[in-house]
Amino acid sequence: MKQQFDYQNELSGKIALVTGGTKGAGIAIAERLKNAGAKVIISARNQPEMPDENLYFISADLSKPESANKIASEILEKFGKVDILVNNLGGSETPGGGFAVLTNTDWEETIQTNLLAPVRLDKAFLPQMLENKSGVIIHIASIQGKLPLYDSTLPYAAAKAGLINYSKGLSKEVSPKGVRVLTVSPGWIMTEASKRMMERISESSNISVEEAEKSVMHALGGIPYGRPAMPEEVAELVGFLVSPRAGYLTGTEYIIDGGTIPTI
Repeated sequence: MKQQFDYQNELSGKIALVTGGTKGAGIAIAERLKNAGAKVIISARNQPEMPDENLYFISADLSKPESANKIASEILEKFGKVDILVNNLGGSETPGGGFAVLTNTDWEETIQTNLLAPVRLDKAFLPQMLENKSGVIIHIASIQGKLPLYDSTLPYAAAKAGLINYSKGLSKEVSPKGVRVLTVSPGWIMTEASKRMMERISESSNISVEEAEKSVMHALGGIPYGRPAMPEEVAELVGFLVSPRAGYLTGTEYIIDGGTIPTI
């Protein structure tokens, strides 16, 4: 039987949580899901710079183990469920210089944020998804899971590789029970933070911002498409994957990198 889709309001009645949802790709994803009709909750350590009364904000540091249960308790008490969980939180604050300069703390904090935080949130929300025999979990990983930059972000790359593997394994377990699990691995995204970084490189190296962008693309091995992704482009992919139109998709990693990864 042919399915009919409501493209204008396809997420109406759905409750979505987007972690790291106050800036960059996170806020773009939150806006995309909101515009598709979902009630969207965003979490981050700090308040949004531009609060939106249509996005319910929860302050939480998900690198801390207790925060997952705090978020789950508040959401389930107020909204009763989560239909869509987008584990977008991630990042790296480790120093450059390769393995020798990395401390145990660098490794532990990076793995807590980029791997264990999504694992804990999944564990907190999966029971009600499985009970309802419905739900979508998105893990935002990175092409560094396959293309690590060892000089600057080795712990981040290792954590994202673990997240990709975990996501696939989880999908095998819960997809037969009605919950879809997918991974989105972006390349370089031109967020506001990236723009500020380009300006710093421009000033410190006495080159133009455009030249700074080219130097970063060169460090990545090149981006055949010729530019970084925009946050809205990543959000559009996520918006499709969580929609009923993607109802048969699960257990798959979707790379959005402008062709950066040079292998098939």
